[in-house]
Amino acid sequence: MKKQERQQLLKRLLTSREIERQEDFVRLLAEDGIHVTQATISRDIKEMQLVKLPADSGGYRYSLPVQKKIDTQKKLQRTLQNAYISFAVQDQFTILKVLPGNGPVIASLLDQMRYDFIFGTVGDDSSVLAVCVSHQGALQLEKTINQMLED
Repeated sequence: MKKQERQQLLKRLLTSREIERQEDFVRLLAEDGIHVTQATISRDIKEMQLVKLPADSGGYRYSLPVQKKIDTQKKLQRTLQNAYISFAVQDQFTILKVLPGNGPVIASLLDQMRYDFIFGTVGDDSSVLAVCVSHQGALQLEKTINQMLED
């Protein structure tokens, strides 16, 4: 498995569970048939700039850096303000029309934001299809984008 693929898996694990120790990453990956050492996980943690934050259980858990999310949000907001054309909702599907060349960038930024109401995105040259977890999630995405456009 390539490093980039492994690090994407680590990000997914972080969004679905509280991970307190490097050994937890090793164990969870092994359960999926991916065998890595604690040293590999340690290097990934350093490269991904993961931080430890207080956990609900009272200990500490790994998390993606908070600053990155703020920077990503600002970049998403700027890009939307410069490239937005229209937005439409149909059930849990949304389509965001943007100026040519901006679709893949906005899709990637939406993925990086890790919104819990977005199941996944696909971006082409001038549009982004966001599949949300529900119709309510699609409406939440619409509200979020409108707020970014107004600020």
